[in-house]
Amino acid sequence: MANIIYHINKGINTSIEFKGLKAQYIWYLGGGIVVLMVLFSALYFIGIPSLVCVGIVGAAASGLVVKIYAMSNKYGEHGLMKAIARKQVPKAVRCNSRKVFLVVGTYGK
Repeated sequence: MANIIYHINKGINTSIEFKGLKAQYIWYLGGGIVVLMVLFSALYFIGIPSLVCVGIVGAAASGLVVKIYAMSNKYGEHGLMKAIARKQVPKAVRCNSRKVFLVVGTYGK
C-alpha cells in the first residue's frame, strides 16, 4: 500500500488577506478601481487628452491605494465597522419628562 500524505490546511477561520489588505478592504480597492476606470472613460469621452486623463486617474489611484492600505493597517479586519458603530452611539440620553416612567393604565386585569 502506498504512503498517503495529508496536507493540513492551517488557514481555516482566518480572514482573507491579499498583499497586506485584509478582509473587506480588498473589495473596497476593487470597487475604487472600477470607479476610476469609469472616471477615465468619462473624461476621455468628454474630449480631454488621454495623457491628462491618465495623469488624473493615476493620481487618484495612488491616493486610493494609500488610503485603503492605511485604513487596513489602522482598523484591521473588523475595526472599521466598530469605529462606525461607535460614532452612532449617542453620548447621553436625555429625558425632559416623567411620562416615560409613569404607568399609564392597568395591565394586570
